[in-house]
Amino acid sequence: MKRTTSAHRLAAQLGISKSRGLTALLKAQLIAAVRREVDRQHLTHAEVARRSGLSRSAVTGILSGSLQKITIDRVLRLLDAVGLEAEIKVRRAA
Repeated sequence: MKRTTSAHRLAAQLGISKSRGLTALLKAQLIAAVRREVDRQHLTHAEVARRSGLSRSAVTGILSGSLQKITIDRVLRLLDAVGLEAEIKVRRAA
């Protein structure tokens, strides 16, 4: 079963701003995609680290779900390292 959460709902639940909620949701979705691809390709954290230029401990921290001190830039480097790319859609607010 797939659960969908909006950034606004997440922000309200956590008592944070909408922009921080969106950032957290984006990071979580991107990291989940990287984890799935790491599993599919049977990659080690060391291999992902080598490909991305990040330390192995940073890769392990990110892939374990830690969102603290993790920038979108680092997550995008991981996406690239496993052969994925992100696509973002922007729309008018309701």
